Amino acid sequence: MTRSWHGRGAGHTVRAAGVPECWRPGPDIADTGAMGPPVVLAPPGHRAPAPALRGLVAYHGYDLRGHAPGRHRGLPSPSLTFVVTFGPGLELERPDGGRDRFAACVGGLHDTPERIVHDGRQSGVHLTVHPLAARVLFGLPAAELAEVTVDAQDVLGAAGRELAERVAETEDAGWETRYAALDDVLTRQLRRHDDTGEAADEVRHAWRVLTGPEPGGVGALASEVGWSGDHLGRRFRAEFGVGPKVAARMARFDRARRDVARRAGGGSLVLADVAADHGYADQAHLTREFRALAGCAPSRWVAEEVLTGMSGGADDPGAGLGSVQDGAAPRPRSSTT
Repeated sequence: MTRSWHGRGAGHTVRAAGVPECWRPGPDIADTGAMGPPVVLAPPGHRAPAPALRGLVAYHGYDLRGHAPGRHRGLPSPSLTFVVTFGPGLELERPDGGRDRFAACVGGLHDTPERIVHDGRQSGVHLTVHPLAARVLFGLPAAELAEVTVDAQDVLGAAGRELAERVAETEDAGWETRYAALDDVLTRQLRRHDDTGEAADEVRHAWRVLTGPEPGGVGALASEVGWSGDHLGRRFRAEFGVGPKVAARMARFDRARRDVARRAGGGSLVLADVAADHGYADQAHLTREFRALAGCAPSRWVAEEVLTGMSGGADDPGAGLGSVQDGAAPRPRSSTT
């Protein structure tokens, strides 16, 4: 099976199991497009997904209008990204300057920002997908989507095309119509993949611990589940496409940048306090992480994206996303396979 992908290199057709060359950080996104004045927000839609989907996905409707044309950063996070648009499609800029436009797309875990080009309007539903839900929603482990963004049809088949078409037709409809389409199609996907195997309990437990607020060391976690550190790393990467330390890093950054947005919105942002609250050595450490994972300093991100309404904190997709293993934690088993 082959899939076209957008991500860390020029657009090509590659085998799903192949790993494209890493997208190395390029010029700052904002260097090629001004963000412009504050946006005019059409009220977003917020509703929990259908009961069968809760803990697997979170919905965030957005309709941003009146902004100057420019670029928006899609930041790394510990969730997969699934976007379905109405109005203009989602336009992603490749490092080589080329662009790909999607009516609906799915992206895996990535540790550099996506470059989203817009003409002043962005409208759609942004779904965050728990990485452990990729098997039941898409029929494949999250690792197969790591570092790439693909058309939803390449992942969901005819269901991806149906979903894109149904949401595209809601230009003059309300949020409930869009969410009903998502509930319908994704619930059918669950039934389609209800016989898909789950990740090993040890891997599920490792994800929960490493992406939590107190991840601890990988060696201690490996001992806890009865594996060597190398074996845990291999199994973890095979499931998610990133290593344990990278997952923990992205989860901490995601919590920190949401906190930055929340405090900036409230007019009480002190970066040194954010750094201390999220386990960074100091403000300089936090700033280095922003430059590495967001492509700019936190102050610039706040000025260009938070204060203009392009990005937020608690209202961002993924905030409050439940876990597919909430409740009793899987009991680690001692094994070597």
